[in-house]
Amino acid sequence: MAGCLQSVTVASEAVARNAADSVTDSSTDGDQPVAVPTRGRGRTRARRGVLVLGLLLTVMGLSIIGACFINDRTIEESKGEAVAEVVDTSLTRTVVRFNTEEGRVYIPPNGVLYPADLQAGQLVRVEYDSRNPDLVRVAGRNAVLSLLPVSSSLAVVWAVLLPVYWLLRRPTAR
Repeated sequence: MAGCLQSVTVASEAVARNAADSVTDSSTDGDQPVAVPTRGRGRTRARRGVLVLGLLLTVMGLSIIGACFINDRTIEESKGEAVAEVVDTSLTRTVVRFNTEEGRVYIPPNGVLYPADLQAGQLVRVEYDSRNPDLVRVAGRNAVLSLLPVSSSLAVVWAVLLPVYWLLRRPTAR
């Protein structure tokens, strides 16, 4: 008996809603909350986030290569040459000390560009921007050396991000 009463109540609400629609010429269906699949929206955001991260890291890598070529061009425009002593090597920079053409001893605060395989106490030829001795590189080395590490890093980034993106694109099991 309670089941019949409940179905009559539901039916009367539906009739009342439809009757109101015909009188006001509008729909009351919009008043009901619509279920939005939040899981699908989250996966879409995650996919986009993966792509944005990959593009951001790619732009950063290409910017590093571009900056290396700009530094090399700047050094070539006003090149000074010297023999430098490697003072210190660390993970982030290699510090050298050299005499400029004016006879001034100079230690660039940012270290030397392209410092691969340098060791403390070693003497090495350097090229620097005579207008700005902070910009110094090991002689004979240039921006081409930046291509391999940056491109291999980007290859690893995309080798990780593309499978993650692919997994996020797959339909979820219901």
